[in-house]
Amino acid sequence: MSTAVEVVHNEAKNRFEVSQEGHLAELDYQRTGAQIIFTHTEVPPALEGRGIAGALVKTGLNYARDHGLEVVPLCPFVKGYIERKPEYQALVKQESSGGFA
Repeated sequence: MSTAVEVVHNEAKNRFEVSQEGHLAELDYQRTGAQIIFTHTEVPPALEGRGIAGALVKTGLNYARDHGLEVVPLCPFVKGYIERKPEYQALVKQESSGGFA
């Protein structure tokens, strides 16, 4: 039986968080104009295997979509998540020069 993961947006610390059993998992970001740059995802070992990282990223990407933000996935986990989820790929600016503007 799976328990729901409650993700909280901590705007003061520029991150999305999940707090369970005294542990904190987080997805850190930076805002630059109309961009949200996802920099790091961390889930403590005690919370691994529960889908928490995916819930953090999904919440962050939905936030970006709802606020019309362009996503810059510097975090490898976020980048991999977007590659597996076509519904989020349009949020990432595609640029032929190989970099982000």
